[in-house]
Amino acid sequence: MANVAEIFEKARIAQAEYEKNASQEQVDAAVKAIGKVVYDRAEELAKMAVDESGMGVYEDKVGKCKGKSKCIWNSLKGKKSYGIIDENKETGIIKVAKPKGVVGAVTPVTNPVVTPMCNAMFALKGKNAIVIAPHPRTSNLNKYVVDLFRAELKKLGLPEDLVQTIENPSLDMTQEVMKTADVVVATGGAGMVKSAYSSGKPALGVGPGNVQVIIDRGIDYDEAAQMIIAGRKFDNGIICSGEQSIIAPKDEFDTVIKAFEKNGAYYIEDPADVEKFAQTIFPGGVISKDVVGQSVQKIAGLAGVSVPEGTKVVVLKARGVGRADLLCKEKMCPFMIAIPYDTFEDAMDIAYENLDYEGKGHTCAIHSNDKKHIEMVGEHMPVSRIVVNQPSSTTAGGALTNGFSPTTTLGCGSWGNNSISENLNYTHLINVSQIGLYNKDKKVPTDEEIWA
Repeated sequence: MANVAEIFEKARIAQAEYEKNASQEQVDAAVKAIGKVVYDRAEELAKMAVDESGMGVYEDKVGKCKGKSKCIWNSLKGKKSYGIIDENKETGIIKVAKPKGVVGAVTPVTNPVVTPMCNAMFALKGKNAIVIAPHPRTSNLNKYVVDLFRAELKKLGLPEDLVQTIENPSLDMTQEVMKTADVVVATGGAGMVKSAYSSGKPALGVGPGNVQVIIDRGIDYDEAAQMIIAGRKFDNGIICSGEQSIIAPKDEFDTVIKAFEKNGAYYIEDPADVEKFAQTIFPGGVISKDVVGQSVQKIAGLAGVSVPEGTKVVVLKARGVGRADLLCKEKMCPFMIAIPYDTFEDAMDIAYENLDYEGKGHTCAIHSNDKKHIEMVGEHMPVSRIVVNQPSSTTAGGALTNGFSPTTTLGCGSWGNNSISENLNYTHLINVSQIGLYNKDKKVPTDEEIWA
């Protein structure tokens, strides 16, 4: 088995050859092939992901493999990613794209197929090589996926070593990957992301999610409930952009809850049962690994609470806001809380307080027909993206129906101790040189004109 130094030596040789010889057409063929192999083998890879990780939902993972691969490829095709990529005749600036080198990518147990796929597509689009450090629990699947990518590169006559993985990962090896790479992409837990930022190399990481969902007055509550439930139950709630808290108008609260119940939610307000779930999900104040990505019925069994068969999500009555209730934190399972509000400003205050507890910088969702309210959320919420009238879980990371950049890595800005506040894209994995031409015809303003 090759050590980290040997893997990077092979990566650098492959990257140098790729940078020197590959045309833009060959680059795009490689990027497309990596996305297409995941799309074509979605069922097989989804089953392997559920079996090896022990979390999530097979059908949703199939949807994720197909959805992410096609969205990402659709966003990348036709875009020039090396050499001269832009020329502005007005400013005289010519932009030249160059690779960063070898990308070190840390990938999570919750997303063992599409995160390596996404990172590899972005890396190769920028003429980089990539070395993946997977979560140990899904290292066998990761090796299988990377071998599929390497086979596709070989078919295209490109160096297979452009994509490599650590076959028997450990914490020490992952840290060595981060220290050896030219740039690090870290998708995973807070500790690993912090380690990436401490590696001494440029790092692109993510922060924890805790999506607050504001339901405005005057909307179709039934339609909103359908979207929110679809987002929350997707892959048993392991998506970081999944809906967490329903913040609904107090005077319409019962109507909103009825809409959720009609669409498959089970609402619990009994204090004893709410406490049982709080202790099951957050024993000692920290999320239990036994509930992450598990079904409603399994978690209800662990809590000793009876929940009707066919329940899609459980909605618990919140006992407070922010630090006053453990359940205001991110719950990586098909559970939500519900909180009533008086004025729209109150709704934003509740969302802010919950985000301040956990999830600042990530995502907020709003279901509203009021553009002013939507813009108020954009102006006041400390988040990098606001998802409007869509299932947040499946669209915050980009969709064919919105303008967010398709990705599996969602930056959280300085709020989440991240270096980017947008969705990771190939543009974050290239360096850009600027050529500044002299414009002899440009009218230079006088000092008086400048200060006027």
